[in-house]
Amino acid sequence: MEKWNRLLGRRSRREKIFEEFNAAKKAPIWGFFVLIAVYIVGIIFVNKTSASDGVFILSGQAISHRSITGAISSVCNLCLVMLVVLYKRPGFYVSILALLSAFPSLIIRIIHHNFTVLPGIFTNILLLIVICVIFRYINKSDRFQQRMRDQALTDRLTDLPNRFAVSEMTEGLVQKKEPFAIAVMNLNYFKNINSAIGQQSGDEALIQLANRWQKLADEGATGTNDFLATLNGNEFSVIIRDYASEEQLRKSVESYADALKEKIVIDNCDFVLSASIGYATFPEDSKDGETLFDYAYSAMIQAKKTDHSGCICRFDESMLDDSHAMEVESKIRRTLEEDRFFFNLQPQFDMNHKLRGFEALARMKDENGKLVSPGEFIPVAEKAGLVDQIDHKVLISATAFIGEMVQKYHTDAVLSVNASVRHLLQTGFVDEIRDALYSSGLPAEQLEIEITESVMIDSVEKAIDCIHQLAELGVRIAIDDFGTGYSSLSYLTSFPVDVLKVDQSFILKMHSGEASKQYVAAIIAIGHVMNFRVVAEGVEETDQLDDLREIGCDYIQGFLWGKPMSPEDAAKLIEQETSGSGGNNPQPEQQIVNHS
Repeated sequence: MEKWNRLLGRRSRREKIFEEFNAAKKAPIWGFFVLIAVYIVGIIFVNKTSASDGVFILSGQAISHRSITGAISSVCNLCLVMLVVLYKRPGFYVSILALLSAFPSLIIRIIHHNFTVLPGIFTNILLLIVICVIFRYINKSDRFQQRMRDQALTDRLTDLPNRFAVSEMTEGLVQKKEPFAIAVMNLNYFKNINSAIGQQSGDEALIQLANRWQKLADEGATGTNDFLATLNGNEFSVIIRDYASEEQLRKSVESYADALKEKIVIDNCDFVLSASIGYATFPEDSKDGETLFDYAYSAMIQAKKTDHSGCICRFDESMLDDSHAMEVESKIRRTLEEDRFFFNLQPQFDMNHKLRGFEALARMKDENGKLVSPGEFIPVAEKAGLVDQIDHKVLISATAFIGEMVQKYHTDAVLSVNASVRHLLQTGFVDEIRDALYSSGLPAEQLEIEITESVMIDSVEKAIDCIHQLAELGVRIAIDDFGTGYSSLSYLTSFPVDVLKVDQSFILKMHSGEASKQYVAAIIAIGHVMNFRVVAEGVEETDQLDDLREIGCDYIQGFLWGKPMSPEDAAKLIEQETSGSGGNNPQPEQQIVNHS
């Protein structure tokens, strides 16, 4: 019972906060009184004109006062309807009261045999019914919208507001020009709890922590007016208002860090958590809500770099030196959270221009719909440890698409998907591949996992074991960017490799000298000796294609025959190939340099 009371209290407080910022979107209060005043004046005029025998002259014609009674009465009725539509419950009560108060005088007139008021009685009765129907519909619609809004703005696990609620809150505060601060709080080493006692227990820990922090905010123990929200998993945010000084703001933020000192008990196990916290203030640091959030996130990243056991960091301009990477990282996290990553497909052909398959390339857009270059977001994702999540998104969506093409066109096109070292070495990677094949219906022999040479020095034994498990599934293995890393032929003989991919940097240098051309020829020869197929990346010129034919390359990938394209264009290409009219490649919607 106490839990439900707490949840109801939390929702009530949240609704009051949102109502505060939605007040500007509602009809102005002065309009309420204007409509009432127009109605009263109109009713007075109707009563006088209905009993008057007077006339007025319009365009030389004498017009009775009574003839305009109906028009004024309609205006009055419209005022009552507008009161209900614009002001809902208060307007409904006023309208009902106004209509009911008119009935006694109308009935008295009928008693005195004045039957001219009968139309007015029927009009009022009908208007009562209309107003009740409108009010009931508005109430039903409002309840539905409130339910949908609550679902859209609430994190289902912790029952706290989510990232969208934070955006709405900051937008309202910025419009009101009210000073506030945003703090971003990231729990340190939280994955250790999930690893030690399981995901379900980890979720329980998050719920306990959310309740503890929410109690802190609800009771005003921080000395400020706080709005707590869940961002993503082990990340939280708090919007802080009504602080008198920088010192009070700092103490408010520290209150959330101090609340973590009390242990959390899960399944009879004690855990003491810490958080890295960064915060920024409006309008001092930024006058834009989203930028302010990015600055707070950057300060949190700086705090995490400073001390993983827990640190509080206020944003300052010195962080702008590395702000671009932090901004990109923040965009990546939001894109992952909102599931907005997508993929393009770059075709691979044999030397006779027959389609071999496609490489799936991760793509992302920012909040404004502008494409972010892979050369910009991939390195940041790798450094931030997010590239495995991007790999997973591309794997699931790309296998689903090619699986659909197999069922529709019976194509034998191979799908190549990149797997970072971090992703490959994760426990459960093979299960992830198996699940993707099962859910998409893609035959295992039509999936190719591309790994880089660096896997050979990071964790050779684990990598070999994982790759052998993939091979047992029937999945193909390709070594990406071959020749740029730390290859050892002894390692290659241990791997069940199917394909070597020659890095595009070597293809671009082929015409710089005979030695460069022979180097590519040597890579191709090594591949063939070891019974591997060879794909040359970054082929952009006809001369490069001719040289690759001459030295025995098997497949090419590059702008010469195929730029990265949307799945829709890839489907057209597959249809052309399977119908026997291949060779006329559809142009992609947008040219994107392949940095993946």
